[in-house]
Amino acid sequence: MDQTVIALLAVGMLVAAFGYASVGHGGASAYIAAMALAGIAPQEMRPIALLLNVLVSSLATWKFHRAGYFRWRLFWPFAAVSIPLAYVGGAITLPGQAYKLLVGVVLLYAAWQLWRSGRGGEEMRPVSEPPVPWAMAIGAAMGLLAGLTGVGGGIFLSPLLLMLGWAGTKQTSAVAAPFILVNSAAGLAAVFVSRPAALPEYVWILCAAVLAGGWLGAEYGSRRFANPVVRRVLAIVLALAGAKMVPV
Repeated sequence: MDQTVIALLAVGMLVAAFGYASVGHGGASAYIAAMALAGIAPQEMRPIALLLNVLVSSLATWKFHRAGYFRWRLFWPFAAVSIPLAYVGGAITLPGQAYKLLVGVVLLYAAWQLWRSGRGGEEMRPVSEPPVPWAMAIGAAMGLLAGLTGVGGGIFLSPLLLMLGWAGTKQTSAVAAPFILVNSAAGLAAVFVSRPAALPEYVWILCAAVLAGGWLGAEYGSRRFANPVVRRVLAIVLALAGAKMVPV
């Protein structure tokens, strides 16, 4: 791949990692969007996105846990079933057009959610515990979708937790980060077990970029509120890439 394209990808992913890690996400939807705009083949997108997701969500998990926002009782019902389903999804290879359509829809959804959430402030409202059966069923669906597409599932879990009043903003970020981490790791393991393949050489440049952005974003987000401008810029990028992926 052209060195200029790699450099632009790295810069874009650094910014994306910062924006996503600040809200406890790994950023896979943005990485897939950037790769789609760069013309990277669909079969390469998923393992790269999952690997970068693991790195950034690991940082976000640590930062938000250290800040005291993580709740095990909220995390485990969603993760218990999502992990094996993410592995199953990672082992499934969709036809090229079907994969692009599914990812395009996911990117458009992610763009919509990111744009809506592009505002500062902590919701000051009471929260309730989610019913365990419902949480496990939701986690199963999110895990399968995460494995199929290469996203970690946080773009679906976070708005749900907030909308149903199951967590506040910081608690949502603290639970979304490890949820994304375990699903991304399971999906990545399945990809390599079912279709062993070497990652492209330039992936290590992207890894370094997202680690830098993720570290800064997770530190910023776990202690302050995320910048709404960054999130809305990311939403526009996701929408453009999603529109490109969906066949017309």
